[in-house]
Amino acid sequence: MAASSSSSHLGSSSSSPCAACKFLRRKCTSECVFAPYFPPDQPQKFANVHKIFGASNVTKILSDLPVENRQDCVTSLAFEAEARMRDPVYGCVGAISSAQQRVASLKLEVDSLQECIDKMKLKGIEVPSDESLGISALPAGSVGFGGPGDQGAHLGVTTTNSERDA
Repeated sequence: MAASSSSSHLGSSSSSPCAACKFLRRKCTSECVFAPYFPPDQPQKFANVHKIFGASNVTKILSDLPVENRQDCVTSLAFEAEARMRDPVYGCVGAISSAQQRVASLKLEVDSLQECIDKMKLKGIEVPSDESLGISALPAGSVGFGGPGDQGAHLGVTTTNSERDA
């Protein structure tokens, strides 16, 4: 799908070259390995990939892959290059680590909120059910991020340390 629309400019002298050929200042031919994946309207995508991986390495990587896997490869390379541009030291690993820390923090918050709810129930305080609040249960082991199943942050539930310790 993306390959057919991007490669249609090849062979026409009036169309612009792909972003890679334009960046590298070379003629974009019908055999250009970059054309299907780096359209002329996305020059920064190729610039990032080129800066991090190098055009020669990307050519080798793409040439060694079956055509049906190349789009996924370019998507991954572009994501990794952008992450490396934002965080030169950690790249994608930094983003993954940050997300894992956020998940761990949210799990602790969910546990804390559940503990507060349990203590409220022990004190005889009526706690609305998830169903009455329009909240669907999350699958075991999952943590929501503010969506319909996120059972805490969007409810505005706050507790003090004395309430937690009671």
